[in-house]
Amino acid sequence: MFRLSSKSRFKKVIRWLHLWLGLASGLVFFIMGITGAIYSFQPELSRLTQPYLSVKAEQRPYLPVSQLQVIAAKELPGKQPSRIIYYAKDQAVTVHFIRRGKASYYWAVFLNPYTGEVLKTRDMDTEFFRFILRGHMYLWLPPSIGKPVVATCTVIFTLIVVSGLILWWPRNRNARKSSYTVKFRASPKRLNYDLHRILGFYASWVLVFILATGLAWSFETVMKAEYWLFSGGRGRPAPPKFISRNEGSEAAGTVIDKILYTARQGYPGIEHYQVRLPDSDSAAVQVILYLKEGRYAPADNLYFNQYTGERFVAKNWGLYAAANAGEKANRMTYDIHTGGIGGLAGRTLVFFTGLIAASLPVTGFCIWLGKRRKRRQQKEYYKKKQV
Repeated sequence: MFRLSSKSRFKKVIRWLHLWLGLASGLVFFIMGITGAIYSFQPELSRLTQPYLSVKAEQRPYLPVSQLQVIAAKELPGKQPSRIIYYAKDQAVTVHFIRRGKASYYWAVFLNPYTGEVLKTRDMDTEFFRFILRGHMYLWLPPSIGKPVVATCTVIFTLIVVSGLILWWPRNRNARKSSYTVKFRASPKRLNYDLHRILGFYASWVLVFILATGLAWSFETVMKAEYWLFSGGRGRPAPPKFISRNEGSEAAGTVIDKILYTARQGYPGIEHYQVRLPDSDSAAVQVILYLKEGRYAPADNLYFNQYTGERFVAKNWGLYAAANAGEKANRMTYDIHTGGIGGLAGRTLVFFTGLIAASLPVTGFCIWLGKRRKRRQQKEYYKKKQV
């Protein structure tokens, strides 16, 4: 008897926690779910709606990276290019101009890599998918406000998902039979209940991974703990920093061409890579080569002296093959969060999970509202009966 009573009290506490956490964060949960679902197909939708991202593939080499850099810089006088990203042979090269902090900006120049033709110059802060991403990451608030709000809500979402799984757990074998399928022919009230409970159950197994990676992004301690766990107790090292010294040997334009040529020598067939330009007189040039198309974790990071083209040797956050399990787990955060780790199938799964996640606050609110109305009706009934 005591055991049953304990279980009943435990479920009551979990139900209360699930309800009020859901009501408090439901709007944020909806925004995060719908924006995440939309962004999961960003590469395909961008190419479909933005024709300047595509070019005709040609059987000739690209223009030197230094030349593309100069062409892009002329489009935005007074702004410094930050990185140059290459995609497939039938896609435009993108030169990004990014400045953070005060007087921040984010512009991009899209170029034909074969001819240097400027296809589009765009303020990326006005681009649709940047708008969606800002909603997902900051709720369209200033980052200093939005980021901690989203981080806090991610913790709350984790508690909601775990408590939801506990509440879903069937009481007995007979109840288990009706816990996996939605009764679409049932009454609207029962259908809404099934959509919340059963779709929530299926989505939870994907949401667990999405939320875990979201927590890693939100809290440095979670990222460090992940590294410690998978590396066998090692501390998470900081990204490498190399000092470039000016020896006055070559012109800057020649060096950047030499760097990219050297970086690509050991990677025949690689089409997706980027050059991160130095943001100071002493910083290094970083070249990132993506080893598997559509995924960002398997990548080699190469570092070079911006003045001489000499390659620096990185002890960590360098070659993917040399990374330990902790570093690889950290690198996989983005691919797991977006579903990219599973290719198109993985991103499709994240898309439907995001839609379900966005629906849960709505169906949950309807359940709460229905119970509230029922309690009011019962109170009114007993009042009339007493009179």
